[in-house]
Amino acid sequence: MNDSNPLCYNRNYKLGGSSSELLEKCIVFKVYKRRWFILFVLCLLNCSNSILWLTFAPVADHSAQFMGVTLDQINWLSIIYMVVAIPLSFGTTWMLDTLGLRITLVLGSWLNMLGAVLRFVGIMRSLPSAANFPVVMGGQILCALAQPLVIFTPTKLAALWFPEHQRATANMIASMSNPLGILIASIFSPMIVGTTNNIPLLLFIYAVPAAIICLLATVGIRDSAPPTPPSASAESSNSEPFLEGIKLLLRNKAYMILLLCFGSGIAVFTCFSTLLEQIMCARGYTNDFAGLCGGLFIVFGIVGAGFLGLYVDKTKKFTEATKVNMSLSALACIAFSVVSQMRNQGITVAVACSLFGFFGFSIYPVAMELSVECSYPVGEATSAGLIFISGQIQSVIYILLLQGLTKPMAYSPFSTCSVGGDAALSWRVPVLVMAGLFSVFTCCFVIFFHTKYRRLDAEAQAGGKNPTLTTCDSTSNSHQK
Repeated sequence: MNDSNPLCYNRNYKLGGSSSELLEKCIVFKVYKRRWFILFVLCLLNCSNSILWLTFAPVADHSAQFMGVTLDQINWLSIIYMVVAIPLSFGTTWMLDTLGLRITLVLGSWLNMLGAVLRFVGIMRSLPSAANFPVVMGGQILCALAQPLVIFTPTKLAALWFPEHQRATANMIASMSNPLGILIASIFSPMIVGTTNNIPLLLFIYAVPAAIICLLATVGIRDSAPPTPPSASAESSNSEPFLEGIKLLLRNKAYMILLLCFGSGIAVFTCFSTLLEQIMCARGYTNDFAGLCGGLFIVFGIVGAGFLGLYVDKTKKFTEATKVNMSLSALACIAFSVVSQMRNQGITVAVACSLFGFFGFSIYPVAMELSVECSYPVGEATSAGLIFISGQIQSVIYILLLQGLTKPMAYSPFSTCSVGGDAALSWRVPVLVMAGLFSVFTCCFVIFFHTKYRRLDAEAQAGGKNPTLTTCDSTSNSHQK
């Protein structure tokens, strides 16, 4: 069942009310091979959920024509994820820290599957055309309900199932499955749709994996935590009650800075993924090229995350890695905001998107680990979940703000946007505002964020870093009266 030798250390516990009665307890640390299966299922579920989130964004114009709605309404199919997640996330953090991984993941997989199926049902010709968009939105809401159940779990899974030297890597793998789904949607949505008649095929193709993943999660995940912990911090996970943990986080200056600044970064990346096709088509770039740029954004992001995750696992330089990559991401965002408004600059735009993804996406898993390090012993789902909530709130604000700053273009002969009789929109001001907001919050993070690594310090003090290499099978009483 396990694939490592047992490691243990000694702790002293008080027995009864007497300080002279102590229990010397040997804690055995083990890791189990089935942790990789749980990680695999989580990756598939995270990937599927992000595909369903971004299904319509790369083909926003075609989707609007097929369902007879406006582009703003199509954008709401993405925005609804953020709107639903904001109030639900508080309950999800409690659920994950209290009821455990298994219940959370199984429930998330069912909501994800039911939402995907309902979306497909919503565009069937047997329904009145006026019902298409509302039913599709209903399916999208079910998928949105699944998102916080899925996206909070990488940090929790890494903490409960993986040893200290694999946590950042496990978090990186699980977290990067989300942008992998965005990559799949960015590339395959334009390829599958082609014409508006293929929207039903698109929704059917995306519903099939959701059903398979639901089966794997329901049947394959049997435990929320391993029988024995993989590390000292895993043994004391969730040592703070949920409400008390919230209070501790709100009084933690370093955590609040991370909450605000990294939440802004999440919002910018959400805006980029949601609005990329609309930004590009207004300057004469095709949907296929926008999908290619979105693909490069994700591919380079996953590569960057892989390198950074391995680096941080070895060096534990969470703060330095986050600050450097946020700064480079801000520069790449500025570059994109400029070159995306130029015509016939395909190579330059593609390079800017690649750099933006390489430096930006790699921050996410490291920052989530950093949130746990600066807030320990608060539950991992609570500390990571509040940052996600911050990102969702700011995402809604940013998307609505950027949409409000667009202006109809009086003359746009080069536009490739399929918007019927409506004029194409200029995104020059919105993308500059997006880059400016990201730069401001990055500067604030670099200047003001400082923290101790509380979880690593606690593990070192408890013996988790250099445990006694002996095998212990039972506890023994010492210092008896």
